[in-house]
Amino acid sequence: MDYNPFLPEVRDNPYPYYAYLRQEAPVYQVPGIGFWAISRYEDVLFALKNPHLFSSANFMNSFLGDLNPFPPEAPALVSSDPPSHTRLRKLVNRAFTPRRVASLEAHIREVTRERLAQVPVGEEFDLISELAIPLPGIVIAELLGVPPERRADFRRWTDTFMRGANGGMMVPPEEHAEILQGNAEFKEYCREAIAAYRKQPGDNLLSDLVRAEEENQTLTGEEILSLAVLLLIGGNETTTNLIGNATLALCRNPQELARVRANPALVPQVVEETLRYDAPVQWLLRQTTQDVKVAGTTIPAGAVVMIMFAAANRDEHKFSQPDRFDILRNPEGHLEFGFGIHFCLGAQLARLEGRLALEGLLERFPHFSRHEAPVTRFDSIFLRGPKTLPLVVG
Repeated sequence: MDYNPFLPEVRDNPYPYYAYLRQEAPVYQVPGIGFWAISRYEDVLFALKNPHLFSSANFMNSFLGDLNPFPPEAPALVSSDPPSHTRLRKLVNRAFTPRRVASLEAHIREVTRERLAQVPVGEEFDLISELAIPLPGIVIAELLGVPPERRADFRRWTDTFMRGANGGMMVPPEEHAEILQGNAEFKEYCREAIAAYRKQPGDNLLSDLVRAEEENQTLTGEEILSLAVLLLIGGNETTTNLIGNATLALCRNPQELARVRANPALVPQVVEETLRYDAPVQWLLRQTTQDVKVAGTTIPAGAVVMIMFAAANRDEHKFSQPDRFDILRNPEGHLEFGFGIHFCLGAQLARLEGRLALEGLLERFPHFSRHEAPVTRFDSIFLRGPKTLPLVVG
């Protein structure tokens, strides 16, 4: 069984391929691409624990080329190594605090209720377009201080970034100019906002990043821009996919849906099991700094390595009956948000939004279902989530 993330049948259902890799080829060089895929839990965890062997630096530039939305002077936080990463993470932590995220709960709940209140009872609606896309988009736009009249631009820029994130192999040449234009527009918007906040601080995360200081060090304008790009992408796409994947899994597993209907306190467990069972981010790339032996195979220095979170989260040596969606299991240790120095900055926000979206859906529509039909998914090689999810609500 050949694994290649660019094949439509693999993107449609990668999990049988992951099972094959774990059992037969835990270190696998993808034909025609050259990437090395690591799929077993213990090996993925080893890579995440050793950033000095599996570097995050430069992989985005080499993969995305001119479609990379991050400024060349300030690579993304997820594609930097210590000591630069350590400095940036300290400064960002000063602004993006757990207290700030927790303070958003009441507002996120209100936005969720407002969105769902517009859906008539007894009719069909698309969960993705009506809630899963707009909810995290509104939240991250407000966090960054974006006025309501620019939210449509923010959604368009996010879509542009994600089309470019598939790299040149999946982006038709005729779309390159449009993607580059969107990237340039977002950067121009952020640079103007950063300059304004240096003169007159505001009450939002972007302004806090402008003011962030640690040991007499501050963020440069390009570093703030890079973080804004990361927050825009991470704050939109991953949460949209989490909400969609969780709802789809509940619909496909009526026993689990009945459990959470009877006991809404189980919603946080639905979120965690979804992150393990059907990961919004399937894998990310690293690059080896030297020859590294993994599962008996030597990966050469300079190789591009796929760190396969979603495959690791289905490893039967870590999780019993891993292909079963079970909201009563303990999914502790899943690797969807990474591990160590690159643990996802927005993990707490994603969990909060996912929980409140599902709570709001169950509160507004105690009985919802979907027609059994093929699921159309966002066309991405490393993100996974339904593009549409029509629900019948009652």
